[in-house]
Amino acid sequence: MRLRAMAKINLGLDVLHKREDGYHEVRMIMQTIQMYDVLDIRKRKEPGISLSTNLPYIPSDERNLVYKAAKLLMDEFQVKEGIDMKLTKFIPVAAGMAGGSSDAAAAFVGINRMFQLGLSEQDLMDRAVQIGADVPYCIMRGTALAEGIGEKLTRLPQMPRCYVLVGKPGINVSTKLAYENLNLESVSEHPDIDGMISAIDERNLHGITSRMQNVFEPGIIRSYPVIQEIKDLMENEGALKAMMSGSGPTVFGIFDNRAKMEKAADKLRKSHLAKTVFATTIYNRKQRI
Repeated sequence: MRLRAMAKINLGLDVLHKREDGYHEVRMIMQTIQMYDVLDIRKRKEPGISLSTNLPYIPSDERNLVYKAAKLLMDEFQVKEGIDMKLTKFIPVAAGMAGGSSDAAAAFVGINRMFQLGLSEQDLMDRAVQIGADVPYCIMRGTALAEGIGEKLTRLPQMPRCYVLVGKPGINVSTKLAYENLNLESVSEHPDIDGMISAIDERNLHGITSRMQNVFEPGIIRSYPVIQEIKDLMENEGALKAMMSGSGPTVFGIFDNRAKMEKAADKLRKSHLAKTVFATTIYNRKQRI
């Protein structure tokens, strides 16, 4: 079985407050894009789980979210057979694009199908939160409002057709560090999430992009000015808006014209500001994982 683990971007990201349990209450608009890792799963008679990856620095044992997700379901349903899994990474690591969470989501979907466990999408999402806050969304996919710690999801209408340019500079940003460095009292502007939801309802692309905002951005850009340089390049080349995704450092630009996006991608590659440059579109939920 071969599955696609899709990347996400945050069209809007607001952090409301820190909870007593140490987590932060968030309000985000999530969107899946056509950029993905590939997870191959093969059934075998001998019990146990083996995992290999194409990147030597990614763990292939119980530290890996793919392994954890597969083990969680196989233990719960007392699956006697074993599996061999191969994860091929294309989504940049530690990039604010939920690559690891999406890989885990693909494992949940794959194990459920392979062993005919009969779990619904909601059943899988209920279990997925044990692996990570973004994993339920990565099972759902599409356009969604995420609240709580990211696990309370409301499906939204599909975003209007557009083109997405992804640029990740050659740096990594820890999500944990991003939260620790976020001083909510100094945040003067918060994203208009409700206005963005209305614009999505109206299929108004300019209404969506004009409200795109990420509360992490100012603090991360202060530490890594290259993020602002990538944003400026994209917007100068015709992006309706360019913004950092998640806790960064990946920048994405939304375009209403493919030719403009491809021209911007070419310019971004030549600038050497970004280590990864990827031109794509948004994901349509009708497409199978």
